[in-house]
Amino acid sequence: MSDDENWRRFEQLAMPHLDAAYNLARWLTHNDHDAQDVVQDALLRAMRYIHGLRGEGARAWLLQIVRHTCYSWLKENRPVEKVVLDDFDDAWQDMAAPSTDEPPAIAIRKADKEQINAAIAGLPVPYREVLVLRELEDLSYADIARIAEIPVGTVMSRLSRARGLMRAALTPITRPQLRTVPHTTQGGGKS
Repeated sequence: MSDDENWRRFEQLAMPHLDAAYNLARWLTHNDHDAQDVVQDALLRAMRYIHGLRGEGARAWLLQIVRHTCYSWLKENRPVEKVVLDDFDDAWQDMAAPSTDEPPAIAIRKADKEQINAAIAGLPVPYREVLVLRELEDLSYADIARIAEIPVGTVMSRLSRARGLMRAALTPITRPQLRTVPHTTQGGGKS
C-alpha cells in the first residue's frame, strides 16, 4: 500500500476511536497531559503498523497499542506509581442534567461523580483497566482479553473483583448510633 492509502485507512479505521484511546490513557496515567502524550505516541505507532490491521477490530487493535504505549511510558516516567485521586475539572458537566439544575442538585451530582472517579482511580491497575474497557468503553470480554493479553476468564474474574471493590468503595459507611450516657452526680448519692 502507498503512504496515501495507509493514511486514508488510518483515518477511516483508527481515528474514530481517538476518544476511547484518550479515555483509557487518562485512566491509566491519571493525568490529562500525560494521556495526550501517550495517545500521540500510540497514534504514531498505530500509523506505522496500520498495514497489519486485519478485519473489523480497529478499536481493540488501537486500544491495545495505547495500553502498551501507556505501560511503556509509565515504566519510563513513573517507575513507582502513586495513587492520586483524579481532578476532572469540569468533566461533571458532561453528565445528564437532573430534573432540576438547582445548586444543591448540581453539588450532589458533582460529589457523586467525584466519588465514582475516586473509586475507579483507587482500583489496582489490572482491575481498573478491565473496568474502564468494559464499563466506560463498552468493549466485549473477547476484545478486553485481546487488549490486555489475558484469557477471557481472567477478564471476567478481574471485572467481578473490580465491581466488588467499587461496590465496597461506594457503599456508605454506617456509623454506630451513639447513645446518651446518663449523667450521675459525684459520690453516687441521690440528687
